[in-house]
Amino acid sequence: MGVPVKNRRWGLLVAAVLAVTVPAVMAPAVMGVAQEKKDDRQDHKDGAPKAGPDAAKPDAPRRVTVDRSGTFNGKRIDYTVSAGETYLRDDKGEPVASIFAVAYTKKGTNPATRPVTFLYNGGPGSASLWLHMGVFGPKRVQIPADAENPGPPPFPLVDNAYSILDVTDLVFIDPVATGYSRAIGKGEEKDFLGVREDAKSIAQFVRVWLGDNKRWNSPKFLGGESYGGIRTGAMLPELSGTTSTVSLNGIILISPAMDYTSLTFARGNLVPYWSFLPSYAATAWYHKKVADTSMGFDRFLADARQFAATEYASALILGNRLPPDQHKAVVAKLAHFTGLSPAFIEQSHLKIQDHRFMKELLRDQGKSIGRIDGRYLGDDYDASGDRPDNDPSLNGMSGAFSAVVNTYFRNDLGLDMGGREYKVLGSLYRRWNYAQVDGGGGEPYRGTDVGPFVGDAMRQNKGMRAFVAMGYYDLATPFFHTENSFNDAGVPTNRVSFNYYPGGHMMYVQPQAIEKMTQDIRKFIVAGSPAQN
Repeated sequence: MGVPVKNRRWGLLVAAVLAVTVPAVMAPAVMGVAQEKKDDRQDHKDGAPKAGPDAAKPDAPRRVTVDRSGTFNGKRIDYTVSAGETYLRDDKGEPVASIFAVAYTKKGTNPATRPVTFLYNGGPGSASLWLHMGVFGPKRVQIPADAENPGPPPFPLVDNAYSILDVTDLVFIDPVATGYSRAIGKGEEKDFLGVREDAKSIAQFVRVWLGDNKRWNSPKFLGGESYGGIRTGAMLPELSGTTSTVSLNGIILISPAMDYTSLTFARGNLVPYWSFLPSYAATAWYHKKVADTSMGFDRFLADARQFAATEYASALILGNRLPPDQHKAVVAKLAHFTGLSPAFIEQSHLKIQDHRFMKELLRDQGKSIGRIDGRYLGDDYDASGDRPDNDPSLNGMSGAFSAVVNTYFRNDLGLDMGGREYKVLGSLYRRWNYAQVDGGGGEPYRGTDVGPFVGDAMRQNKGMRAFVAMGYYDLATPFFHTENSFNDAGVPTNRVSFNYYPGGHMMYVQPQAIEKMTQDIRKFIVAGSPAQN
């Protein structure tokens, strides 16, 4: 979950994931012991994990394997959990990176027809725990409904009846410098910190996993949240490269970042102002700041989209050339859609930056609102500032997810990583290389709009489909930015499913959204996986 911004406190969660980040620390190469442990159903009947066949090798990746059962979508499923490291190797066969992943595979299935979905979060700099422990894994953290702060521990870790393990195997991937993943041997962390560098390493992991698990002919899906949208798009040309092509059945994008141009408020860049407007409108409606609601929510948002793409975008382009009467009309409509005062809009020269909207919308109530989720309320020390002190929709969320994922790995799975820290979030965006994306023909493309890569992949693979999940109140990766990315990149939109939920960046933490979202994704996977079992 994350998008680079000038101020660190606005780093995306992504989880947004969210996706935010923590400074990555280089750790020495693992001198570990492979671990295996099998038990019956949910309890540890066999006691301590058993040493695996690689236990005597000092450089063996650390792993643990356990058997479990659970009920998902009303179906009882026996499955295997495999959590541990996979080494990526260079052209000489030397290990350069250790990728930590957790795989859930259903027992008794035909690998030729059983789908597998690879999942990751964003940042850049976020581990995959948000999608893992928030929506898709067999266990999830239970977050209060109605945009409430989770508060202090303990946090409930419950069986996840919404998990899609009934229709697909799941592999949760932590990129280098997140989770337990790291550069090793002659590999350096900087070798993996970039749009293309990151995409190449995760694409390599996918190939290795498919080979190790004999799953090359299985239906395959990629799923990413927030920056995971950029990662997915950048992976598509890597997976269809000159080595072994990985053909995909579909991609699943949750609150995706697709084009940084429309997400970055920078001088001279007008695109974010109209890209964010419909999300401002949805959030203003939620907080009852819209004076006239007679048209209903759906029509209100449709009108906001239309205004943003026409009158508002034109007014921003015209600037001082905009006639006074048109200027006055645009100010009035902006006030109508955003709930902000005409005076504030005039002072802003029609340009409403995200942090100012979050601070200004409820200033009269002494409150700010969240960026990851605009429904959350914050209490700022400085009520006169131009931005919130922090993100109230992120407060407490990170602590809850960190607590449950560490508890799950250590207590439930019995995973021993030699005392290493599981890195949840990091500020890798400060060191990220955003300029190395192959624009076709081997030429570098200096930008981060991956929509064209999605278009290329879908045109080249007539059966590939895309599922896009968006939250109405997401002020990190607003839904209008995503819609525009897919409609301006040569994407066959007749194979794109746009889905909207009453939440923010991590809409799945809300009970009213998670059930519908998982059912929508379940149908998407089943429809894209012929002869699935």
